[in-house]
Amino acid sequence: MPTTQHSAAAERHMQAAHAHEAAAASHNQNDHLAAHEQSRLAQERSREAHEHSEQLFKAAAETK
Repeated sequence: MPTTQHSAAAERHMQAAHAHEAAAASHNQNDHLAAHEQSRLAQERSREAHEHSEQLFKAAAETK
């Protein structure tokens, strides 16, 4: 697999991690509405990262 495809999956994981950190910071500041939105975004990015990683795994398995 080209590195760019793996980089795309890694970038989605990093976006999810950042959203989790932002949600925690908002929660600590008692901004629960922003924390909820950031948590939703984190979950969405995590799901995208997982799906992308699965696609890469399936593509690699098919080439063997």
